[in-house]
Amino acid sequence: LLAGALGLAVLNILTLVVSGQPWGETSAFALWGSKLVSLTPWFDAQGWDYWRGNEGALGSSIFTDVASIMDIAIVLGAFGAASVSGDFSLRLGRHPMIWLTACAGGTLMGYGARIAGGCNIGAYFSAGSSGSVSAWLWLMIALAGSEVGLYLRAKLRLDQIEAQADATC
Repeated sequence: LLAGALGLAVLNILTLVVSGQPWGETSAFALWGSKLVSLTPWFDAQGWDYWRGNEGALGSSIFTDVASIMDIAIVLGAFGAASVSGDFSLRLGRHPMIWLTACAGGTLMGYGARIAGGCNIGAYFSAGSSGSVSAWLWLMIALAGSEVGLYLRAKLRLDQIEAQADATC
């Protein structure tokens, strides 16, 4: 536990030193989404207020964006760790309700993270390490959201659906 805490502290400091900003992940989602919708003829993210003062990010590769690089590294690192430990497995034959609730939950969490100014890394870890009161507010709301998620999981009987799916796989 101590090694993990020290590792996170060192990574947070390195991120601040290298990028000039605290560790955060969700700004990459805004960049990726804006780049995607700008490919359509209906949207031009370049004119959005969100990008005012940082228009260059939309014209640059995501591989020049610190948060994008960290997001990609987190996914690849998690995949690598799960593969090496033997815990990685694709479960494509899941019940549609499992897929639907996973997509809905992920979308709600991603949206919530963006409007909160970050996820557990940016809005909690980085904010808390700088002494911000917003980290404590984020923590209380995150705990309440976890309770709602657990309630909905039980109400939708997802554990039973998942157990039945595992028994048939």
